[in-house]
Amino acid sequence: MKRAFAAAAVLVTLAVVSLLIGASDVSWRALFAPEPDERALQVLVISRLPRLFAVMLAGTSLGVAGLIMQMIARNRFVEPTTAGTAESASLGLLTATLLAPGLPVLGKMMVATVFALAGTALFLLVLRRIPLRSALIVPVVGLILGGIIDSATTFFAYRYDLLQTVNAWTTGDFSTVLRGRYELLWVTLGLTCAAYTAADRFTVAGMGETFTTNLGLNYPRIVALGLVIVALVTAMVVVTVGMIPFLGLIVPNLVSMVMGDNARRSIPWVAVSGAAFVLLCDIVGRVVRHPYEIPGGTIAGVIGSVLFLYLLLKRGARAG
Repeated sequence: MKRAFAAAAVLVTLAVVSLLIGASDVSWRALFAPEPDERALQVLVISRLPRLFAVMLAGTSLGVAGLIMQMIARNRFVEPTTAGTAESASLGLLTATLLAPGLPVLGKMMVATVFALAGTALFLLVLRRIPLRSALIVPVVGLILGGIIDSATTFFAYRYDLLQTVNAWTTGDFSTVLRGRYELLWVTLGLTCAAYTAADRFTVAGMGETFTTNLGLNYPRIVALGLVIVALVTAMVVVTVGMIPFLGLIVPNLVSMVMGDNARRSIPWVAVSGAAFVLLCDIVGRVVRHPYEIPGGTIAGVIGSVLFLYLLLKRGARAG
């Protein structure tokens, strides 16, 4: 109970700070004066609140998606940006932009989902072909696969003068989030709830196909459900705000150190921690060069890469 209260207090504090900082003056005095500042109210409703919701939804869903991928792959260092999922979604968006430029956002998201699902399935297929895979080899394979897919995306983007568009998908930036341009992310909340509903099945699947089958569960069906959730979440986040690297890797690992490997216990904490982590990165990006901004995805990438190397070297030291 104390942990839950502390986590809620931290999340609420970060949310309030996120609403009040920025280039425009949105302060308590401006909002709650006898005659509230109309411009401050407009900024709050049109920009700050949508941005807050987008940050929290992206952090929550990507954290849970990373946890699901780690259970399916049975490896702590797997998440959408280390398994080629996010890069495949970006390639899908580029394909939709080139072949059907007039396609609505929802249609592009579905194309990105199909590509993300195919990229993740390819990653798992490659893992099956590796006879002696270790905890350190798996993320390396995922990064190589993601690099190959990203190279193909960059080549075609350069060929058709769409590099700036691709960069917008590969950088998690919340500065362009406005009312009417982020609502697709609310679907990720439903996917997170679906993941929580199937949490026990994902926990069992993380123990291996043989164990899952012996318990009378359909292992391929559980894996397919997990992959669909991960692909949908990744595609929606990439379409709306861009990639946020290492989030799905760092947050589940930190939570598992405290809560263990039970998905039903971990998912609420991963969701809250993911939202808090992205909120913190977004706030730092808005403060460091105020009134200019550094994309929150860039801050998350710097912090996440350091923590990723720490976890990787710590695991390697234990294996040694």
